[in-house]
Amino acid sequence: MRKQLAYFIVILLTFSGSLCFAQTDQEAVKEDFKTAPNAQPGKEYPQVNSEGRIRTQISAPEADTVQLDISAVKYNLTKDENGVWIGESAPQDEGFHYYQLWVDGAAVPDPNSKYYYGAMRWGSGIDIPAHDEDIFALKDVPHGQTREILFPSKSTDIDRRAFVYTPPGYEKDLDKSYPVLYLQHGWGENEFGWPNQGKANLIMDNLIAEGKAKPFIIVMTYGMTNEVKIGGLRNFDIKPFQSVLVDELIPYIEKHFRTLTDQPNCAMAGLSMGGFETKLITLANLDTFSHIGLFSGGSISLDDVNNTPGFKDKVKLVFVSFGGREIDRMRENGYSWGGNPEEATEAIAKEGINAHFYVSPKTAHEWQSWRRSLYEFAQLVFQN
Repeated sequence: MRKQLAYFIVILLTFSGSLCFAQTDQEAVKEDFKTAPNAQPGKEYPQVNSEGRIRTQISAPEADTVQLDISAVKYNLTKDENGVWIGESAPQDEGFHYYQLWVDGAAVPDPNSKYYYGAMRWGSGIDIPAHDEDIFALKDVPHGQTREILFPSKSTDIDRRAFVYTPPGYEKDLDKSYPVLYLQHGWGENEFGWPNQGKANLIMDNLIAEGKAKPFIIVMTYGMTNEVKIGGLRNFDIKPFQSVLVDELIPYIEKHFRTLTDQPNCAMAGLSMGGFETKLITLANLDTFSHIGLFSGGSISLDDVNNTPGFKDKVKLVFVSFGGREIDRMRENGYSWGGNPEEATEAIAKEGINAHFYVSPKTAHEWQSWRRSLYEFAQLVFQN
């Protein structure tokens, strides 16, 4: 357990920020900026251009310095005669990025952007147009519903929140029951992550409409039982959350939603810390879970298979994924701690496990990697 936790912490610290590999010098900026979809209604900024640069603007006439902070790099903004600061970043990787502004040394959200919960705070986020954003585009197809529920948790002595996605047609055919995927967010995020940043509902709507995925329910809840401060993750214990998920949330979902309650129709997946949680919980509860998805959250080795009674008979799918830039960095570091996840996945596949390894091209430890991972995983899960 300690070795696995150490491995996860290394992954988290190495890839906690999305990476920018593009030029950062003063090259000519292409002036084809458009308002980003993450701007608040009626706001002109933030903007994105065809190079993937983000441009922000803020009125702060008494400030001495204002910076745009994205992908762990700060960019100085310039103040005009009216006290309005404006400036842009270097080109960013496509996909979703958290960002913030620094005003005289104080980190603040961009008042023009919508807010997202990440890095243990509500702050700004922006989407750099992606070549494959069609997978989560809002289309004229039948849509499912994402509803907020509150379920009782005796182990934490509080009612806890979860979001539940039900597929199109759930409200019409009242005799039909569905498989369930329990889908977890990453460290510093919460149950809003997959419905908001992850666009899980739109990914599923589009896959189901195209006949590429079997309709199933998705349940997304907060993966912590206490507030963990920065630096405190090394003390994380899976047992309290395992009690919440297995002993409290799953029975609640099975009672209040039309679910297929047998083990072959129950899956768990997660990103980063959520993948780490997924591995620990599923391997300890193979009578409950049959499909396992780890998105930038480690891998399952041949030792895991051999040391987990019933693994080969009970597990129907193992899916492991990473961003391409994550794999590049792991390769540069010699695949320390957890080893080569692709080789580990290939090794268990040779033993007869239905195992798949996916790499998101040119993305790091960020939501575009995980959106793509869900897109790929959803086409494999619950298939005969």
